[in-house]
Amino acid sequence: MNKISERQIYFFLACIAPVGKLIVMPARLAGYCGNDLWLPALFQFAVQALAVFCVLLLAKRKESLYGLLSDGVGKFVAKIVVLLVGAFLLFAGILPLLEQKLFVQGVFYDTLPSLLSFAPFFLFLAYLCSKPLASYGRVFDLLAPIAIVGLAGVLLFSVGNADYGAILPVGASGARGLLKGTAYSFAWFYDSALLLMMLGKFDYKKGMAWKGAVCYLAGGAAVVFFLVVFYGIFGGTAVNQFFAFTKTSKYFSGFTVLGRVDYLFIFLLSLAAAFYTALPVSGAIESIIQAFGQKKYLPTLLSVLFSAGYFLLTYLLDFRFGDVMRAIAEQAFYLFPAFALLLPPLLLLIRRRKHETA
Repeated sequence: MNKISERQIYFFLACIAPVGKLIVMPARLAGYCGNDLWLPALFQFAVQALAVFCVLLLAKRKESLYGLLSDGVGKFVAKIVVLLVGAFLLFAGILPLLEQKLFVQGVFYDTLPSLLSFAPFFLFLAYLCSKPLASYGRVFDLLAPIAIVGLAGVLLFSVGNADYGAILPVGASGARGLLKGTAYSFAWFYDSALLLMMLGKFDYKKGMAWKGAVCYLAGGAAVVFFLVVFYGIFGGTAVNQFFAFTKTSKYFSGFTVLGRVDYLFIFLLSLAAAFYTALPVSGAIESIIQAFGQKKYLPTLLSVLFSAGYFLLTYLLDFRFGDVMRAIAEQAFYLFPAFALLLPPLLLLIRRRKHETA
């Protein structure tokens, strides 16, 4: 069976996972806590890195999530928990999907923003999710340099346009603003839950847990720096600047001669974001396979079913992105730390109890 390599896991954590935070989250954080938008992001990356550390430690057992749970709490409970994780990932995937839809329509098809312009994405989603989760390793190899070049290019054209004093004084939003920004940004931070579904798809190497956490923090540092640049450019109007990484570079003075060459880097980032958007669906399919066993046509059937369901959902919610975002990010925010932050260390405790009683 093909497996994801150690290098590919690091690529996912350092390069691909951060891209999913660059479309709508910067504007939302600016709305919650103004010039302190980078502080909740810094906190989220730090605690998520600890969860990533725990998940990678679990990889020492060389078992899937279902295997770990069935050894510790029995097959019945293991099946329920794995299916709950899959359901959570399907729910969590709604927000990045709608972000991706608005992004494609607003940036690449701004003169014809119809649902049909985004429809081909669901064919891509169905095809990609029909493949084994382990096949993402090769995708991570390809996307890592794409994401790095894309973000580096956008920042290159952006850093000179920012007033970095705009983020001062630190803490200006007060405790209320910081708490809101932290609580309501959980919806963009569930990478450890995605990594849980990859357990058994890669082999643990010495030092992998702390190296993976450091890689995630490195990617997080790039996102935090982007948030500082973003607010330094837009200040109080940052709350209105959705599709953040498409906006910061447009004020570069050299574009009067060069043209909008930054769109090359924007396209590279959007490509990485498209694959990242598909990961929750692949994780949900993997959860069903683990719970009920591998069937010949099950991955293909589920990928078509979930892609069709997502297509119908985007049609029904075509003009209600704001309502959906508030429902997921604000009203149901507690689901994200429950699955992404609490579950990984609990799995470590279950493992320890099993060995102590053996």
